Amino acid sequence: MLATPRIRGSQRGTRVARDGVNAQPSLAVPAMGRLSGKSVVITGAASGIGAATAELFASEGANLVLGDLNEAGGEATAERCRAISARAVFLRTDVAEEDDVAKLLDRAVSEYGQLDVVFNNAGLGGAVGPFEETRREDWDRTMAVLLSGVFFGIKHAVRHMKDRGGSIISTSSVAGLRAGAGPIAYSVAKAGVAHLSRVVALEVAAQQIRVNAICPGGINTPIISTRVPGGPEVAGELLKQLQPLPMTGQPLHIAHAALFLASDESAFVTGQALVIDGGFTLPGMRFTPPDQRPAIDTTFAGPSFE
Repeated sequence: MLATPRIRGSQRGTRVARDGVNAQPSLAVPAMGRLSGKSVVITGAASGIGAATAELFASEGANLVLGDLNEAGGEATAERCRAISARAVFLRTDVAEEDDVAKLLDRAVSEYGQLDVVFNNAGLGGAVGPFEETRREDWDRTMAVLLSGVFFGIKHAVRHMKDRGGSIISTSSVAGLRAGAGPIAYSVAKAGVAHLSRVVALEVAAQQIRVNAICPGGINTPIISTRVPGGPEVAGELLKQLQPLPMTGQPLHIAHAALFLASDESAFVTGQALVIDGGFTLPGMRFTPPDQRPAIDTTFAGPSFE
């Protein structure tokens, strides 16, 4: 798992440390209790964006219920959150199964008495390779995890939030906004996540439920780094070249966006697809044509721990 900076409430002020223009800015900021007392569910919490978000939310006072297929990774994240003085429990969860998702959200209510925030973040690479060679079972599994899993999370979040309001956040992608930014099945699913967030936001706004999506660019998570020879360090250097800002996207960049959308600071924000990509989607950026990309020796990219 990619190590992420630890966030501690004792830190004072924000420091941006640089050794030249290409250095990574520090992501350490002081904890301010922005989620104090809020009950939060996060899927895909075993590594990457989900783990970074769980630890950041823990430092901001959230009570957490974490879900993932990766039991060892999920339990480890929960333990780190508890070490930050947060209440945190983990449940093995397959987001492609509606009952699993429903039980995960129900646990937040039984554990903490309420559900305030849901972050639908579980993901995988899904079907890859030439479109005409995509197998039906790989397409279906991609949609089940990336799109149906979000549908289940939003559906059951609304069930718990309709009488008290809340914030629902889902991980989309820049691949869902621009053709050519990711594998076809993945891109279609992520486009669905962004639009699902918009249309549901319209329906539930009167109940004080906010529904938003986050669209990350290239982020150095295990889904990418475990498939790059040389691991996170090499993956980071490759990702740094994708966008105008000369830096590597980190899980905490997305976690801070999720914190804003989970907190009361975003009380007037709903139905949005928040792009966090270092300028990747700016006009003028060009993608490598499909016929010039490296050959792929698999038809499906599963969860990072497999």
